[in-house]
Amino acid sequence: MSPRLEMPPQAEPPDGLAPFEEVAVRRPPGRPGVLRGNWFPAPGESRGTVLLLHPWLPWGKSYFYRRGRLQALRAAGYGALVADLPGFGGSGPPSGFIDRDVEALFEEARRRAEGRPLHVWGVSSGGYWAHFVLSQWAEVAGAMFEDVSFHLLHWSWRRIPAGRPLYYVFQYGLPGSYRYFDLRRHAPRLRAKAVAYVGGEKDPGVWPEETRELARLAEGECLIVPGADHLGAIKLANQEVIGLALRTFERGEGA
Repeated sequence: MSPRLEMPPQAEPPDGLAPFEEVAVRRPPGRPGVLRGNWFPAPGESRGTVLLLHPWLPWGKSYFYRRGRLQALRAAGYGALVADLPGFGGSGPPSGFIDRDVEALFEEARRRAEGRPLHVWGVSSGGYWAHFVLSQWAEVAGAMFEDVSFHLLHWSWRRIPAGRPLYYVFQYGLPGSYRYFDLRRHAPRLRAKAVAYVGGEKDPGVWPEETRELARLAEGECLIVPGADHLGAIKLANQEVIGLALRTFERGEGA
């Protein structure tokens, strides 16, 4: 039921992000291939590690090569792990729900943190699937979420109306699964010491009041960027979004 994408070849990290290391993360048993990613070490003594989870866009992990997130994290003393989710870039094909693969990425990021604080920064679908891991077992110091829908089928209903008969069947034929996919059930249980959400005022798939509700349930901060469409907040309020992420991570480390 995910949107179909044409996957172009991914760009290499630009020179300004060097040095970096290519990594291969083992997937859960029974899932073919590995999760391909890049590790960007902190420039000096590390203060922690940030796992970045990309949105459902054809660029996969290379989505984070722009807009300054990685540069800001390294300047603040963090190492960063980015990886292609299943079906993107060099990662293995989709196999089951993505939360178990996200769990494997959390484990890799925790290993690289070497006892220092671990944070997560998830955008759109990447942030969505992180909720299931954070509400069940993984614990992080700070969690930053951009443009995350409270329910993927609600987002799809609004943005991909051709699939509405299938969404309707899922909602009423599998009511337990449908309720499980509602992040309003997971947000109050996030195992993060500090949380923040960002959304766009004009996002047609993730309404501002829904972002505010997730933030309220998670007892976190919320930033709604005026005039921003889906994935547009980082473009219109770049420094404000990045600043909120860094403050959230710092608060989590001090909690």
